[in-house]
Amino acid sequence: MSQDKLSEFVKAQATELGVPGVAVGVLLDGQEIYASHGVTSLSNPLPVDEKTLFPLASVSKTFTATALMRLVAEGKVDLDAPVRSYVPELKLADEQAAVQITVLNLLNHTAGLDWNLMDDGEGDRSLAGLVGKLPQLPLIAPPGARASYSQAGYNLAGRIIEKVTGLPFEQAMASLILEPVGLADTVYGLSEVMVRKFAVGYNRGDDGELRPARPWAAFREGARGDNPGGGLASSVSDLLRWARFQLGNGEGVLPAAELHRMRAQTVGLRASTLGDGFGICWFLHDLDGLHAIGHGGSGNGQFAELLIVPERNFAVVSLANAGPDGYPFNQSVVRWALEHYLGVIEKTAQPVPYDEGRAQQVVGRYEIDAMNLGIATDGIRLTLAVGIKPEIRQASDEEMPPDYPAADIGFLPGEGDEYIVTEGGLKGQRGYFSRDANGAVTGVDLAGRLFNRVSQAS
Repeated sequence: MSQDKLSEFVKAQATELGVPGVAVGVLLDGQEIYASHGVTSLSNPLPVDEKTLFPLASVSKTFTATALMRLVAEGKVDLDAPVRSYVPELKLADEQAAVQITVLNLLNHTAGLDWNLMDDGEGDRSLAGLVGKLPQLPLIAPPGARASYSQAGYNLAGRIIEKVTGLPFEQAMASLILEPVGLADTVYGLSEVMVRKFAVGYNRGDDGELRPARPWAAFREGARGDNPGGGLASSVSDLLRWARFQLGNGEGVLPAAELHRMRAQTVGLRASTLGDGFGICWFLHDLDGLHAIGHGGSGNGQFAELLIVPERNFAVVSLANAGPDGYPFNQSVVRWALEHYLGVIEKTAQPVPYDEGRAQQVVGRYEIDAMNLGIATDGIRLTLAVGIKPEIRQASDEEMPPDYPAADIGFLPGEGDEYIVTEGGLKGQRGYFSRDANGAVTGVDLAGRLFNRVSQAS
């Protein structure tokens, strides 16, 4: 396969979706193929290339989890041990949960922790400071009961790394993973980013105009407590090196068995666009019988996607610097690469026609700590809107990503209360509604996170 076809597709998609700068990389049969388009910044334009840094947001979790697996391999951490064995000061909203949560519960998002605590720029913003605030974080399920994606869980995992190594998290990561794997352009913090070429993020406003995203990463500068869950910046070429490492034998960093153990399913996921289950950190995908592992990240006007197909020694990376259009851009690149390089065609699920009775059962307001989600109907269609809580927006002196306006959703065939978003920036996302023993709808899953129902009026 030629690079020209990939470059052509990347250019066409970036132009159609209006994304200022994108970088894509494919690993195929040991060869690396790159395609970039556009500029790092609209006001100070440089051409984007495979060395341009983008924030990885949640793709950072794959590095944190691999570092912990190295500590497991060295006998310094036990996945089944309670987190309190390593972080004895851990307190949560529920004492029983604080006693029970294991290291693995953090790494496969089954700890029952809500998504995250918003960084308000106040107080101690280190990992120790974040752990001190965890009693404020709601618990959404008993430990081990279900998977619900949690940034806070990964930040707590980062504190385990600090405690076990005796080093600040970023230094521990450099010595455990980044340096031995040779990832010279995978870095934490703006002081490291600004000495390299980097992409400015953009958000498209209601007027259609692109505006620079501030802060540059997913959270304000100095929020070190969020580094384990989302603090890395990297380039497409470093991410393909990371994919090679994941496909390899551990290269003396950790035994291949421990590295590849991260790909084995530890918990299933229901009706999720993110995957069919979690391994250790990785989302697991069944692509027409081929097994793939992957992780995405969404920051402020920045989106990252990494997918690896071990049995074909294949990987694709896509980075884009505009919200919300960077997400559909990255998804289209992954779909195109799978089809053109591996012959795998991803089928899009088709919803059933609108049903007023089913719609009325799910209409209402749902929330997690930082976001509201509204399900509404006008008698013809069912819509989902999701955004940052207005009080959090007002209290922040930083700009935040725009909300996702109401977009059509449809139920998928079957009795399973599963749905798909059929338009807008979340198009293609799947999820499901949860019910209690009496059949009443109590929550909705979106992007692997449980939003609990707070009212029946939308």
